[in-house]
Amino acid sequence: MRYEYRIVPAPAKGVKAKGLKTGEERFAHTLEEVLNDMAAEGWEYQRADTLPSQERSGLTSTVTEWRNVLVFRRPVGDVAQATGTVAAQPAGPEPKLEPVQPAPEPKRETPFAATSTAATAPSADAPETDAATGQGKPPAFLSESAAQETTDEDDAAETDDKPKG
Repeated sequence: MRYEYRIVPAPAKGVKAKGLKTGEERFAHTLEEVLNDMAAEGWEYQRADTLPSQERSGLTSTVTEWRNVLVFRRPVGDVAQATGTVAAQPAGPEPKLEPVQPAPEPKRETPFAATSTAATAPSADAPETDAATGQGKPPAFLSESAAQETTDEDDAAETDDKPKG
């Protein structure tokens, strides 16, 4: 049988809970919660160990700290399926994701752009003219009243330019 192991730090102190008065009761309850949580994930408790750990102290010296850990194991692969426990399966190849295509930018129309095709319009820079009168048309973004005022001013300007007599 093959197993995989998991080592977790043992609780250092008990957590307060309702009905638990002494530190010993709190510590036992905390340890019980850790063991039950790991069992729910398919891990079997093996033992608790106290192991040395070298840690830095200051700039140049080291200190040996003793760490308490809990050791768990669970079967790996086909054995896990036969016993009904859930074993961690190695991750298969990641699914290939297709790149996201950016949305096309909306076409921006300029206020003075010609509304007809390029073949019929003399130039994009030329002002629009009214086909019936041959006079300049107000831009499309003006309101009807502003367009009428602009046309009236153009008519007044044309009558002032004519010689009187």
